[in-house]
Amino acid sequence: HNGFTHQDPGFLDVVMNKKASVVRVYLPPDANCLLSVMDHCFRSKHYVNVVVAGKHPAPQWLPMEEAVIHCTKGIGIWGWASNDKNTEPDVVMACAGDVPTLETLAAVSILREKLPDLKIRVVNVVDLMKLQRETEHPHGLNDKDFDALFTKNKPVIFAFHGYPWLIHRLTYNRTNHGNIHVRGYKEEGTITTAFDMTVLNDMDRFHLVQDVLDRLPNLGDEVAYLKQEMQDKLIEHKYYIRKNGLDMPEIRNWKWIN
Repeated sequence: HNGFTHQDPGFLDVVMNKKASVVRVYLPPDANCLLSVMDHCFRSKHYVNVVVAGKHPAPQWLPMEEAVIHCTKGIGIWGWASNDKNTEPDVVMACAGDVPTLETLAAVSILREKLPDLKIRVVNVVDLMKLQRETEHPHGLNDKDFDALFTKNKPVIFAFHGYPWLIHRLTYNRTNHGNIHVRGYKEEGTITTAFDMTVLNDMDRFHLVQDVLDRLPNLGDEVAYLKQEMQDKLIEHKYYIRKNGLDMPEIRNWKWIN
């Protein structure tokens, strides 16, 4: 996992400057979504389709049938990862990209275990253009639909594959933009482990949990202990990779179990 020779998500920023009638940007979160997105792109004509995907084996968060539906919509709530159904969420955990999705789900699993009363909504974005208004891009959401996903006043922690300000650029005129906090690439990288790359850019599960805690001041006294636990995990991670040259087993072998 090298630095400047292998990392430049700014390509997305360049593409987004092109005509809305031509450009499409997709960030499939798993293997099945990648298959669905590529099937769509291979059938399309007269578009510039940008697909961001990894080169390593990917998880399968969604069965193929659900992946097709999710990719057709381009954005949606993952009910199986959320626990806010029939109520108002305390926080929205949003993600776009395979690694950001993995770290978001891992953060959600920690929060649901440690703070079971916390209401969390997970929103996954496949089609980046959905974040824009429908007046700016044909794939864009109107304000009512956007607010239905991201709420009008709740904190949104957004893990993103690229530079954070691209998300802010796409959502600057949304009702709840002031509560959107984006974690993404910030020019940190070296020859290190896969998980450490996310740690260097503050987009790992432990930082995401702390981001939630920092934006929910009414959680109570248990927050201090959970925040310290997350900080301890980051220290433990640093020592482990220096000694062993690979990520901790709990990172390498993590699976969604909620």
